[in-house]
Amino acid sequence: MRKISVLILFTLFLTVFTIGCEDSKDDEIKKSFDRSLVLINWSDNIIIPAYKDFQNSLSKLESSTAKFKNNVSQENLDHIRTDWLEAYKIWQHVEMFNIGKAEEIFLTSKMNVYPADVDRIKSNIESMQYDLNHPNNNVAQGFPTLDYLLYGGISDGSKVIDRYLSTEGNRYLSYLEAIVNQMIANTKIVVDNWGSYRNEFVQSTENTATSSINMLTNDFIFYYEKGLRANKIGIPGGVFSPAPIPENVEGYYHGNISKILALEALDAVYSFFVGIAYDNSTTKESFKSILQTLEANKEEKNLGELIKSKLLDAKNKIQNLDTNFSNQIKSNNTEFLQAYDAIQEVVVLMKVDMLQSLNISVDYIDADGD
Repeated sequence: MRKISVLILFTLFLTVFTIGCEDSKDDEIKKSFDRSLVLINWSDNIIIPAYKDFQNSLSKLESSTAKFKNNVSQENLDHIRTDWLEAYKIWQHVEMFNIGKAEEIFLTSKMNVYPADVDRIKSNIESMQYDLNHPNNNVAQGFPTLDYLLYGGISDGSKVIDRYLSTEGNRYLSYLEAIVNQMIANTKIVVDNWGSYRNEFVQSTENTATSSINMLTNDFIFYYEKGLRANKIGIPGGVFSPAPIPENVEGYYHGNISKILALEALDAVYSFFVGIAYDNSTTKESFKSILQTLEANKEEKNLGELIKSKLLDAKNKIQNLDTNFSNQIKSNNTEFLQAYDAIQEVVVLMKVDMLQSLNISVDYIDADGD
């Protein structure tokens, strides 16, 4: 009985000691940096301005689409293509912010699931009976679907413009317009919500699983690991499959924008990590400054600088690739996978070292073994 009692007392002591250490660490972090300043910089200088700029870019796309529908010509098609690419580049700056209303309405899944399902797109166009709010149509809308409608599916030597001038051109025009309108409607929901959600976001300063910093930190790392590293590089490069899948690159039908989009996304990640405003006007509180503050009284003071340096290394690796990732994979996939490895180095630093420093737990399931 005495042995059992001693064991129970020791277990209780260990539990209390562990909780006490965690509370002490949390108190130390709270004293070390002002969470509200971080959240204000994120919302006011980065997230909201990026979303508003994205919304404006979609308005331009809407105008060029309407003009094309009223006057089908190569010149007007080129205008849509230009506006589509500009909006696609700006999207790379908001995709990581899967929080609040964006998470609630599954914005990312409706905007940028690639590769697009061509069979479903064709079926929707043929029947003209579809519900873009249904999850099954996530692969038949958003930027990848516009990529197909504006550049792809032509194998008989004709031009894309001929598709819209054909007997079934009106159905293609209607679907093109419907996709753009859906993107605008979903973005409006998120942008409008930030008008009220902003205060809730910046006031959520506690260190809990549902607080703003904890959730957005997880969203940020998840995007970097899955949306950028896996989707843009790893999956088409064959990291998670027996062989490369070059047709799974982002912007496949355009052919020469996969590198542009990857660099845009990495620039967005870098700016958010460092705390650079969306308009590049200021650099304020974010992960790098938090880590710098937490490490002020420690011998090791290089995590923030190390992550920053590794992000720049990854950018250099991507810059050396072919503008067309599909061609790069076919010609020299080893070089492509070297870019993946450079990106992966940052995953470990952020997902393990940074989260440990911030005393934040991972809130998503990692099933790809890294």
